[in-house]
Amino acid sequence: MIYCLTGKILKKTLDTVVISCAGVGYAAQVPTTTAEALPAAGHEATLYTVLSVSENDVALYGFASEDQRACFKLLTSVSGVGPKAGLAILSILTPEKVAMAASSGDHKAFTAASGVGPKLAQRIALELKDKVGKGLAAGTGFAAAGTAAPPPASASAQAVAALVSLGYTASEASMAVARVDDTLPVQDIIKIALRGLSRAGR
Repeated sequence: MIYCLTGKILKKTLDTVVISCAGVGYAAQVPTTTAEALPAAGHEATLYTVLSVSENDVALYGFASEDQRACFKLLTSVSGVGPKAGLAILSILTPEKVAMAASSGDHKAFTAASGVGPKLAQRIALELKDKVGKGLAAGTGFAAAGTAAPPPASASAQAVAALVSLGYTASEASMAVARVDDTLPVQDIIKIALRGLSRAGR
């Protein structure tokens, strides 16, 4: 799992950020608030990420802070809330405001987000109320609602993500990377893994 990426921003729009890490450009979908918080193209930045791998799609979502990332994961854990809705909510509400709205049962705060209707907003407020309420009571925000933050992504994890973004399945990428020395730089791991995949007939 890629927890965060640190590198130079190559491109930035209101909903997408491309960040270069070890010679690999990662395109991440972001909420508007993240795009506004990050520096302009050409500057160094850290993007906290969530990698989503499904049968038909691979997507990387990026956030300006660990709290935003944790909030996104909590929002998308609610039945009916997909990544698009999660990004829309975080485009208009800070994690603190999401927590306050959920803990107080203010579902109307969520309806201002694109694609979030009254019924879905009520479900979000109901399902997140206890989770974020505990965090607020402890003064730890979303930290108490989730697990401890994992360490930054290893070179192997970054290589797998890069291969997946090139069209390989997560299984193919993982198997190819597993055969490479994980102490090598990310770029070298990707190159060697690609050679192995090519020989395998891809």
